[in-house]
Amino acid sequence: MNVNEQHPMPQRKAMRLANYDYATRGYYFITLVIYKRLCLFGHVYDGCMMMSDAAKVLEQSYYELPQTFKDVECGEHVFMPNHFHCIIGLQIGGNSNLSDIMQWWKSHTTNLYIRGVKEKGWPPFSQRLWQGRFYDHIIRNQYDFDNIRNYIYENPIRWGHDCYNPDAPNAQV
Repeated sequence: MNVNEQHPMPQRKAMRLANYDYATRGYYFITLVIYKRLCLFGHVYDGCMMMSDAAKVLEQSYYELPQTFKDVECGEHVFMPNHFHCIIGLQIGGNSNLSDIMQWWKSHTTNLYIRGVKEKGWPPFSQRLWQGRFYDHIIRNQYDFDNIRNYIYENPIRWGHDCYNPDAPNAQV
């Protein structure tokens, strides 16, 4: 038995749905989390998200996604202190896929943020801005869409118990 057989590397859980084509037209719920869950995008006060200047710049770049990906529709979204939720629509007739869009946007916003650190004194981050992966959920019907849209709108109200809130009792490490 060789060393690799004695101590196999643990396998990461697959984040994407097996055998699903993420270029399929439709709507997707996305969550991106800041690396090490640093609270760089503002704070929640009395159930309202008070966005930092950095979050406002990144929000503008979210609205500009369709300029780079013509088949993308930017839906409801919310910046939270250390994560971002949005609904992305892929329209008929395009050839973009969700992973390419998210990879491009994470890179683009990281560059914008680095520029803000250098030029505007935004709080710095170490190593990278975003966690390597992102969460997605394929929105399957109107009921699902409405529930996710409500989740996005109500996210600041629930911040005190949010698993991404480092001060919440159920915070994930």
